[in-house]
Amino acid sequence: MTEPLLVLHALHDTYLDMFRAAGLEPYRGWNKADHVAADAEIASELRILLTSGSRGLTAEEMDTYPKLEMVLALGAGYENIDHKAARARGLVVTHGPGANARQVADHAMALILGTMHKIAQGDAAVRAGRWSQFRRDLHPSISGRKLGVLGLGRIGREIAKSGSGGFAMPIGYTARNPRSDVDYSYFEDPIALARWADVIAIATPGGDGTRHLVNAAFLEALGSDGYLVNIARGSVVDTDALIEALKTGVIAGAGLDVIEGEPEVPAALLACDTVVFTPHIGGHAPEAVKATVELAIENIQAHLAGKPVLTPVPEK
Repeated sequence: MTEPLLVLHALHDTYLDMFRAAGLEPYRGWNKADHVAADAEIASELRILLTSGSRGLTAEEMDTYPKLEMVLALGAGYENIDHKAARARGLVVTHGPGANARQVADHAMALILGTMHKIAQGDAAVRAGRWSQFRRDLHPSISGRKLGVLGLGRIGREIAKSGSGGFAMPIGYTARNPRSDVDYSYFEDPIALARWADVIAIATPGGDGTRHLVNAAFLEALGSDGYLVNIARGSVVDTDALIEALKTGVIAGAGLDVIEGEPEVPAALLACDTVVFTPHIGGHAPEAVKATVELAIENIQAHLAGKPVLTPVPEK
């Protein structure tokens, strides 16, 4: 008999087949109708559930499954899983740190280039017959610009590596503590990092500890020639402050793969023509998704065999 697996994060059949090949039976739960149907069939017996940091899992949802033992976050984030409730129930909670770090870093660099070089705006201008008008504007190069990385975990390190290597960008960073294995400039104060940098790439975890870390004061410190790129979590940025900073020229522009309250995007933010958007796809390269699913399977297999899981979420 195959082990049921409720999947709350949307996945292509290719990846659901990987679970099937590992002796699991995945049930789609990311659409309401499918979720209701799955619950009717497997809720009383379900032991393993797959979600994501942005989708999360509430205490009330956990209570739906009396035999639940394990919750997996697909990807590095796990901020919207109720960890207090999970601990109280004795659930094993895992995540996928590092599995998509390279791909997310690639996307961050694409957003830095796209935002500073106004790639999306240039494409729109050409399509609208405004070739000559758009050419009159000057667009800064990123080579040699100072790159500030907000959070130097696995993804932040990859962003720093790309910026310092291919583009000769001096690197500064914030983290809980300075890293002894890098020679980048450490800033204990995020606002001091913003004041130093030409470009900020956000690579922090989400959650209460980083909520609105990028606020009006931070954006003021980044300045009118500064650019902001977010491939982490939308909650890290105070959206109202960002809109005001973009409208008034406090900063030069932003590249956003994640937005607070996504998938809804405030109309005032959409109206800012110095923003390049992508719909939370930084880690959606096939190689990255495959690696995160493989790690999830390894964690499930370890748990079912009575062994320690490979990547438990850190105790808070």
